[in-house]
Amino acid sequence: MAEAAPRAVTLPTPIRPPVEGREELPPIENLTPAQIVAELDRYIIGQADAKRAVAVALRNRYRRQQLPEDLRQEVAPKNILMMGPTGVGKTEIARRVARIMDAPFIKVEATKFTEVGYVGRDVESIVRDLVEVAIDMLYGERLEQVKDEAALAAVQRLANLLAEQRTEPQPNPPSRRRVAAGAARLANTRQEVASHKRIERERQRLLDLLNQQALEEETVEIEVEADYGPGDAVDGMGPDDLYDTFQDFLEGYLPPPRRSRRRVSVREARRILTQQESDRLVDFEAVVDTAMQRVEESAVVFIDELDKTIDRHSELSGNVSGEGVQRDLLPIVEGSVVMTRYGPLRTDHILFIAAGSFHDTRPSDLIPELQGRFPIRVELSSLHEDDLYAILTQPQNALTKQYIALLATESLDLRFEEAALREMAHLAALVNARAEDIGARRLHTIVERVLEELSFNAPEMAGQAVAIDAEFVRERIGEVASDEDLSNFIL
Repeated sequence: MAEAAPRAVTLPTPIRPPVEGREELPPIENLTPAQIVAELDRYIIGQADAKRAVAVALRNRYRRQQLPEDLRQEVAPKNILMMGPTGVGKTEIARRVARIMDAPFIKVEATKFTEVGYVGRDVESIVRDLVEVAIDMLYGERLEQVKDEAALAAVQRLANLLAEQRTEPQPNPPSRRRVAAGAARLANTRQEVASHKRIERERQRLLDLLNQQALEEETVEIEVEADYGPGDAVDGMGPDDLYDTFQDFLEGYLPPPRRSRRRVSVREARRILTQQESDRLVDFEAVVDTAMQRVEESAVVFIDELDKTIDRHSELSGNVSGEGVQRDLLPIVEGSVVMTRYGPLRTDHILFIAAGSFHDTRPSDLIPELQGRFPIRVELSSLHEDDLYAILTQPQNALTKQYIALLATESLDLRFEEAALREMAHLAALVNARAEDIGARRLHTIVERVLEELSFNAPEMAGQAVAIDAEFVRERIGEVASDEDLSNFIL
């Protein structure tokens, strides 16, 4: 019986953001746990237990908002501890959940912090950074809302500037002693009216040209603020060497922003003036207040590598990133007030998701107080060959779809046959089993090596169609994958 020809897998290229534009979904705050899991399934393969846990935690936020005020304050979030090897989706689940819920999100690594009293970042900087993220996110949303109004105001200002600079003031007529003072004033008034009408006509003409983008390459003189910030006063010091309180102290002694006049192209002036108008239209104080409230009510903090803070030796081992960090994390996770540059912020209702491989440690090795603050524990399973194949084909942001879209910009029609996808998944699983298991991250190396030569020559192959089959994959990485020493270095 003749063997069937390998089937070409059609991989659509459009990649759209989650939730937005999906008419079948209700408003974000009304997403059910099943709908949250369905959204996560579009990007993450498997790990059903972890998806269900975060979906329930997020739905509980909605439920809490429906409670009476006195009871609402008593309901604390159920923080989650994820356990599993690297590359199985722990970080991606937390990040996607934050995007789905449009919530402030920050990912930190527990090993970057030290206990209070040592040089290094303290754990309270997590909350301060989270506030900055929330303000930036909300400020960007507000700028997007006023962009049309700001662009219109910028064009009006630009037309005024061009009209004033192009219209020369008319010289005053020679004074005559015998002309009465009243007649002189009348003449001056008529001259001002004529000049104003002339400028107005020129402004309207320039406004029409600007709307047609017919003056983009001409130059205009505008007033801008010179860049100056706290970093100028402490040049040479890295951001990790400065505390936020010190920055605030410096800001109180900095001179007001300097303003200068610059000649720029009309295109650049349009951009600068639009930014200035946007900043004027957005109430930054209101943004800060709303962002602080968002953080307190809906923020998500993902703490990675929590298992690395477990001290496997004695308490006198000198590891200042160990149990001391766990004890410093405890008040933030259980709920406390953290001072930020914008005021105090309560962490009682922030959702904390911690993760770690726990390869040679156990969650019970954490200090007991911290264990109790992560009541929901889920174990993420290692990825097998079928999982890796599904990761190459099913998610909306699959690597293969990304490469198809990237090479399509060079007019190269790339297709992956099913046998090729199976072979890449097989080789990735083989190398993971033989070397360190890094999960789906191994696919990045495999796919990149398979398509390396094709990506390099793509500009010269415009208009061609290329089908990637199993033999093509084996030619590129089969020999490397079979050699244990080579695969350890290359794959």
